[in-house]
Amino acid sequence: MSSTPETIPRVVIVGAGIVGCSLADELTARGWTDVTVLEQGPLPAPGGSTSHAPGLVFQTNPSKTLTEFARYTVEKFNSLEVGGVSCFDPVGGLELATTPERLTELHRRAGYAASWGIRGEVVSAARCKELWPLIDESMVLGGFHTPDDGLARALLASRAQLERAGARGARFLDRHTVTGIEQEGGRVTAVVTDRGTFPADHVVSAAGFWGPVIGRMAGIDVPLQPLAHQYARTKPLPELAEATVEASKPILRFQDRDLYFREHTDRLGIGSYAHKPLPVDPFAVLPYDEARANDLEMPSSFPFTEEDWAPSWDDCRRLMPSLREAEIEEGFNGVFSFTPDGMPVLGESRALRGFWLAEAVWVTHSAGVARAVAEWMVDGRPGTDIHECDLTRFEDAQRSPSYVRDRGSQQFVEVYDVLHPLQPMEQPRPLRVSPFYARQQELGAHFLEGGGWERPHWYEANAPLVDALGPLPERDAWSARYWSPVAAAEARATREKVALYDMTPLRRLEVTGPGALDFLHGMTTNNLRKKPGAVTYTLLLDETGGIRSDLTVARLGPDRFQVGANSPADLDWLTRHAPEGVHIRDITSGTCCIGVWGPLARDLVQPLTRDDFSHEGFGFFRAKETHLGHVPVTAMRLSYVGELGWELYTSADLGLRLWDTLWEAGREHGVIAAGRSAFNSLRLEKGYRAWGTDMTDEHDPYEAGVGFAVRLDKGDFTGRRALEARGEPRRRLTPLLLDDPASVVLGKEPVYVDGSPAGHVTSASYGYTLGRCVAYAWLPVLPTGASVHVEYFGEKVPATVAEEPLFDPKMTRIRR
Repeated sequence: MSSTPETIPRVVIVGAGIVGCSLADELTARGWTDVTVLEQGPLPAPGGSTSHAPGLVFQTNPSKTLTEFARYTVEKFNSLEVGGVSCFDPVGGLELATTPERLTELHRRAGYAASWGIRGEVVSAARCKELWPLIDESMVLGGFHTPDDGLARALLASRAQLERAGARGARFLDRHTVTGIEQEGGRVTAVVTDRGTFPADHVVSAAGFWGPVIGRMAGIDVPLQPLAHQYARTKPLPELAEATVEASKPILRFQDRDLYFREHTDRLGIGSYAHKPLPVDPFAVLPYDEARANDLEMPSSFPFTEEDWAPSWDDCRRLMPSLREAEIEEGFNGVFSFTPDGMPVLGESRALRGFWLAEAVWVTHSAGVARAVAEWMVDGRPGTDIHECDLTRFEDAQRSPSYVRDRGSQQFVEVYDVLHPLQPMEQPRPLRVSPFYARQQELGAHFLEGGGWERPHWYEANAPLVDALGPLPERDAWSARYWSPVAAAEARATREKVALYDMTPLRRLEVTGPGALDFLHGMTTNNLRKKPGAVTYTLLLDETGGIRSDLTVARLGPDRFQVGANSPADLDWLTRHAPEGVHIRDITSGTCCIGVWGPLARDLVQPLTRDDFSHEGFGFFRAKETHLGHVPVTAMRLSYVGELGWELYTSADLGLRLWDTLWEAGREHGVIAAGRSAFNSLRLEKGYRAWGTDMTDEHDPYEAGVGFAVRLDKGDFTGRRALEARGEPRRRLTPLLLDDPASVVLGKEPVYVDGSPAGHVTSASYGYTLGRCVAYAWLPVLPTGASVHVEYFGEKVPATVAEEPLFDPKMTRIRR
């Protein structure tokens, strides 16, 4: 998007830390040169988190998005210098394992690195000693070495980008304290400071741990919890006395004790996450001058708490014997930001147009985040999938101050923990429960959590069914966590009889109004011009043809639709584009849903209603508003598990009655309740995609295997022109079957083709019907039958490209 001088938007960025300076640089490089950066402290070190950041950049992360942010940050800072000094020191990174569990985790991290294209390898204890001679090799089992990681000189990088942006026309004004955000008609208009008002078309809060303060001025809640984190420097060490450069050894993590280390020439800097969480009230943080008057170096630097440090100091001296005679020269508790899920908060507010957040961003990801936000502002979308960071991702139930504080504090505790991909946070739970929760507890449901919802993954009441299965493959300890053989029994019961699935957490939107049909038809890819009673699977695309979401759209009346969506971002996207007269409402919390699926589903449901539920009377992808027993329901002939059945919706107050009605009617048919573990296995056997895991806006429908939901002959729709301009896919979401029936992978593992990493797994689950683990992976276009290898904790597991759908390819089970 190019801008002429007359059309260049006025942008005000609040905060001149590493994010604000990076964003000013990225925006001005794209032609948005009317940028004003306001900072309450003095430049170039204004006193926020950037001013005290130790600068460690480890690129490898379970999140592909964060890894891409970090990779760009390394690339950019490597290219910047001030006064001949580089803004990045590529000394590498080294993570130590002192327990077998951590060594196994390092193999998993090496897998992430291979999946996301980062150089790294698991190395021996002897190699760790070569890289870091100060460590006690006898404590170490191995390490993960990443040669391209290193130290970001955050203040220097801020200055370099400030100077570049300033040369393009940006203004940086320090000693300007923001006191208000002006708005009119739902749009931001200006930023008010103690030294004047600055008109703005866009305002970006890059205020770091002051983000909630700026957000409140705009009427926007910012789900961010500042916490204090200990950092100390030793006095000069004899072992480093010959040092002539700031750092020569890799940045070091001792995660088994929540510690990290970096050199400061002849001293060591040591950071600790081992202490109890120390939440900070962002509204009580002192301004720069008041902080200095209270003997603080800067607002973000709190007094060092010796009692919290003592256990960590003992751990340091055990790892590095040379520290046993060393002393701490200085220390502080530095404040920085955590969110309930540990990810940044990015994007434009739905409530106040033109007000953007670029918050909870660490130096590691700063330049990458700035590029994404600049692309978003200038081009209308970021070049990287950012759904994990989108500010709309949090549910209303996840935005209370108590929730943000509790979950943010737990994120601090878990920074270096070995976390399973299914592992839920323990508090606050339960938060959101479906109307069936009491019955699920009675059946011994094992709950995990997502979006605040308690979600049954299996039911202990079904344990007796396991004996009839025969032997199941042995699982390793990692894949056996948050799994039970009961899931296999529940999957079999669904294939052979009938099961009830709680689908309440699936998002439901109601779209009404005289223009609802035209609006939805133009926003999505499939043909929605069907008579009431039709249900359509369709896609939301952006202007580049990327998949923003997949939807089921049920036309319940001429101007009334129920939309099955994925995330709050879908509501935000549709609301932004809805014309006057079209009303969109999230009805998830006031409704509930049970999936009744299996070959006996019709035998269970038909006696409860006077309506015809035969295949002829109630076809696939159709909807009816009817009654089951005493309960009014909206029934949709859909199946996400590949079996006959319906999704049954009713109001939340009648949900328990619906469950009991179905349960009683299903007794004679052997009905069971089944959980999401079985559900995931069954949906992968059918090749049904999960948005956000298998496909995102980085992918188009054809490479993702959902091109059947695109009707180019239906007229114009968002993303159509981009799809027409795309050539043949060079990559595909590819179904794999692991060759060994005993092998299991879980997702995000690298996939090797001809010995080289070529892609990564998205979703994976054991297919109990098929007797093999099913894994979907993004790979170059490969023929059916091609051999590949999936790396699982360092082991190359053979797999074969399969033809989909893997189960019931003629769809006879669903359409009977």
